[in-house]
Amino acid sequence: MQFKVLFLLILVASQVFSQDDGGVLKAVKKYQTEANEKFSNSETTILDSLDLISFKSLEFYPVDLKFNVKADFVRTPDENPFLMKTSTSRLPEYVKYGEAHFSIDDELLTLNLYKSTSEAESPEDEYLFLPFTDLTSGDGSYGGGRYVELDIPTSETIYINFNLAYNPYCAYSNRYSCPIPPKENDLLVRVEAGVKDYGHH
Repeated sequence: MQFKVLFLLILVASQVFSQDDGGVLKAVKKYQTEANEKFSNSETTILDSLDLISFKSLEFYPVDLKFNVKADFVRTPDENPFLMKTSTSRLPEYVKYGEAHFSIDDELLTLNLYKSTSEAESPEDEYLFLPFTDLTSGDGSYGGGRYVELDIPTSETIYINFNLAYNPYCAYSNRYSCPIPPKENDLLVRVEAGVKDYGHH
């Protein structure tokens, strides 16, 4: 039962939403509500049983539209697959799919976007994986970084909504194996958006 949730958060976070302010806000609220429902439901939660008893809600930064960034997408088709380090000895294979170039508070930033090399069950399940750390990591957000899931872009533009950033499962339980964001994806800005660190009670 525990692992049903693995794909649920990914599905929520990777849906294409309208990029007008109202659409973005609605998408974030929907994501937050559904995440809380999954965490509080014993059928779908990833929390350990003692944590589930005291669980009330995940904590999120206030929604901030400046963290829904429009980025230039650069495809990098000739990358070699590599094994991404995780919190355990598991080494899942990914390939760098492209780069997102954008700015936050006039800081020019670049993030690598990755794609799993394992076969998706259907084309709709294909997505880009964006693990990152920033200056809130360990100071408000989970020290091990956070993730965003993205639809594969069909143009040279990609929107990254950091308000949908979520924690690796390792933030909630040491039963999981979680990819560690590569050093190239360390942002030297505070991304005060998305889910905050989880305080064990």
